[in-house]
Amino acid sequence: MSPSSQLPPTRDYDHGITCVDTLQERPGLACCYLLQRGDDVAFVEAGTAHGVPRLLALLEARGIARERVRYVIPTHVHLDHAGGAGVLMRELPAAKLVAHPRGARHLIDPSKLIAGAQAVYGTAAVQRMYGEIAPVPESRVIAAEDAARLPLGDAELQFIDSPGHARHHFCVWDPVSRGFFTGDTFGLSYREFDGPGGPFLFPTTTPVQFEPDAWMHTLDRLLSFAPQRMYLTHFGSVENVPQLAQTLRAGIERYRTIAGQLAAAPNRHAQLVAALVADALRELAMLDAPVSEARARKLLAFDMELNAQGLGVWLNGRA
Repeated sequence: MSPSSQLPPTRDYDHGITCVDTLQERPGLACCYLLQRGDDVAFVEAGTAHGVPRLLALLEARGIARERVRYVIPTHVHLDHAGGAGVLMRELPAAKLVAHPRGARHLIDPSKLIAGAQAVYGTAAVQRMYGEIAPVPESRVIAAEDAARLPLGDAELQFIDSPGHARHHFCVWDPVSRGFFTGDTFGLSYREFDGPGGPFLFPTTTPVQFEPDAWMHTLDRLLSFAPQRMYLTHFGSVENVPQLAQTLRAGIERYRTIAGQLAAAPNRHAQLVAALVADALRELAMLDAPVSEARARKLLAFDMELNAQGLGVWLNGRA
């Protein structure tokens, strides 16, 4: 297959930022971001190994030598964000991998990440979804502590510890665009749902570290920067940040309430899934989102399954 045939869908934003659809599972589900600042280049997120050829094809198509990529920056070590990091780093000889201190060791030795994913999905499914999950040499890894700064071109990126979705999560502040690369910390928002009422934004409570109080504090910190936009991994750039932050806070509180109400319910997991789907459908109806209920259910099925699992883990931790 020629490099041109692997070119992914992209959207160019201002400030040298490109959203790269890595085509995980379906278009519009997950992206990486290509940052170009002067002679320096970085990828925020690594996606899965299946997407690595697309990222490399994009570099070639834009005339960017692989040696110019200075950083690969997964926001956290969930495999849809970091599973392809080792494979991508093999192809970028000058790059450093920048990771949260709690997550760096799992990218150096991904055996626990692999075992955990296999326990949930099974070995065959993990291979299908993520492909090769390769280690990254420790000498090529930077563990970015809270408030750490790294140069990129004539500017710098700042890393903000961002618990709530996961304890191994940071957000990346880009002062040039006045935006954060938020991973999963600013929720999920698929562009198929955009309509007259604006974006549909909802929390992601993927197992196993949903912490609603910590998440609220993280949102306070992010808003203290007065960001003009958020670059979501799932999916793309959103603006009107203060209003969307309120939407996300409300969603987190509804999730907390739903989980509490169903804590002792029989068939709890199935009831959590049903309640979360119903919550999403109500929100979509209020926004007059341009999708049918059947289409919405299909697009949200995987997320709501994972969200229900995460809320179940959170409930078990409170017991």
